[in-house]
Amino acid sequence: MKIEKIIREVCKDFEPYIAGKPINAIKRELALESVIKLASNENPLGASKKALEAIKSNFEDIFFYPDSSSYYLKKALSESYNLPIKNIFTAAGGDEIIELIAKLFFNHGDEILISKHSFIRYAMAVKLMDSRAIVVPMKEGLTYDLATFLKMCTQKTKAIFITNPNNPTGTYNTKSELLEFLRELPLNDKFGIKPLVVLDEAYFEYALQEKDYPNGLDFLKDNPNLIVFRTFSKIYGLAGLRVGYGFANEEIVDYIERIRPPFNVNFLAQVAAAAAIFDKEQIEKSQKLIKEEKKYLYKELEKLKVKYINSAANFILFSSLPFRSGELFRKFLKEGVIVRSMDEYELPYYVRVTIGTHRENELFIEKLKRIHKI
Repeated sequence: MKIEKIIREVCKDFEPYIAGKPINAIKRELALESVIKLASNENPLGASKKALEAIKSNFEDIFFYPDSSSYYLKKALSESYNLPIKNIFTAAGGDEIIELIAKLFFNHGDEILISKHSFIRYAMAVKLMDSRAIVVPMKEGLTYDLATFLKMCTQKTKAIFITNPNNPTGTYNTKSELLEFLRELPLNDKFGIKPLVVLDEAYFEYALQEKDYPNGLDFLKDNPNLIVFRTFSKIYGLAGLRVGYGFANEEIVDYIERIRPPFNVNFLAQVAAAAAIFDKEQIEKSQKLIKEEKKYLYKELEKLKVKYINSAANFILFSSLPFRSGELFRKFLKEGVIVRSMDEYELPYYVRVTIGTHRENELFIEKLKRIHKI
């Protein structure tokens, strides 16, 4: 059968997203007894205890379909953030949010501005909709160049993706920078409005420890073209349940609700997330751990004379020299440590490591020394 003849053209050379390798797969493939995963920016403290309790209390009801509107989750988010439910939407992780936005707004020929070395799922969503990704170079230090974003806006610019802090670099734009960007964003005469700005704040809770880090929700009222989204996968430790959520004006939320799949957030994910959003202890413990362990890793990397990028998130991007990224990644695998190669992000001499527990971080440094034969 010549199935290729009926495949959409934009999908024929589509490359799948390369997810972080799971622990069991590495144990099986390399015959290793002990493996630690520092690749996907999961919370090393595990899931929110409140979330686990909610799952245990509700698991017997999984034979029912979930609430399609995720009402109680939205209600919890509304109470936590002091925003009306009409301005909140939920999805099966940030990945689904990105695709929902693309399906809702992007047409053939639309130009979507994304930054070089930013989350690869934006470019994938743009390509899937047969739109055109316009890649904006980063500033020195691997930070978003918002001034160049403004200069590159045209009559074909439909949307702009901004990750703050950025994955995989860990860098961020300040409150004053983001405020000026949103204020100076030109009106698009073709569409009659400013381009859509999609602000990805997946690492929001970690970045809050930076004094000049902005809260995207502060800009919603004055920017009807703004969508802010976050996730329960990181600080709340619910990556396996896939729960994302976003904020936008009522009209955008209404359209997202129309096109999203029914029951897109499963029942246990809803009850777990609704409980987790009020788990302040989880947030405080996680923030403290990352702050302390980040200092430890910075210090150790400096001792080894390994260059790194200061990070506002729960991961660190560091130089792989004298090895290429993929080569160092494979060397770590053989040592039982899963990190993240940066080849697909066009950073061939960098590797990203998730900040783990102190013991995991010690082990990471030990293996790095062994690889460098120090």
